[in-house]
Amino acid sequence: MPETPAIHISNLVVGFGKKIVLDHLSLDVNDGEILGLVGASGGGKSVLMRTLVGLLPKRSGQIDFASASDNERHWGVLFQQGALFSALTARQNIQFPLREQARLSPRLLEEVADAKLEMVGLTREDGDKLPSELSGGMTKRVALARALALDPSLLFLDEPTSGLDPIAAGEFDTLIRTLHRTLRFTVFMVTHDLNSLQAICDRIAALADGRIAAIGRLSSVLKSDHPWVQAYFHGARAQKLGLGN
Repeated sequence: MPETPAIHISNLVVGFGKKIVLDHLSLDVNDGEILGLVGASGGGKSVLMRTLVGLLPKRSGQIDFASASDNERHWGVLFQQGALFSALTARQNIQFPLREQARLSPRLLEEVADAKLEMVGLTREDGDKLPSELSGGMTKRVALARALALDPSLLFLDEPTSGLDPIAAGEFDTLIRTLHRTLRFTVFMVTHDLNSLQAICDRIAALADGRIAAIGRLSSVLKSDHPWVQAYFHGARAQKLGLGN
């Protein structure tokens, strides 16, 4: 029997007022994979992610999570730009979900937070810094450490390399792939970064016209004849990466 997907989405409808953003969208996210979701700006990528994590209501349709990922404690979320609490240090940001969800002594809170800092390539000294003192890459790493604080089985990433220079973005992609191989969680990643799609995604889902227009490995998605998918994966930027040839 096939394994139950980590996320099963069927005929999902989400809208604002009279505008329908997701129009009977269906999608399975396989257990243990990194799925990259692409789509036009304003096309509903972040809306889908925010609906999955419960920040936006759905009008109709079904969203099912595998038993290992059926509650918030088993999810980690990295929002665009990190979304760190500006008045808290990096360490305190990482400790926030631990304080909310787990009963740990002050000593254990310190030890877990420091372990997560090390996991994402930061130091204990970095943990003392406020968000305003962090570079863009460090902010993303702290946000990732916070998302991993509760050892989730399912990780949501919203534009994780947005705002990073190519070197920092490449390093962050490598970090995600390394952690994924080590910790074996499932990743649902919203991105527009062609490098990320090529480097770390097991499958790619293309969102267009409120639905999944193409899905599969990169080689399969490249063969789609959908106009938006063709324009995205066969445009000038894709050509520079050797895609769409």
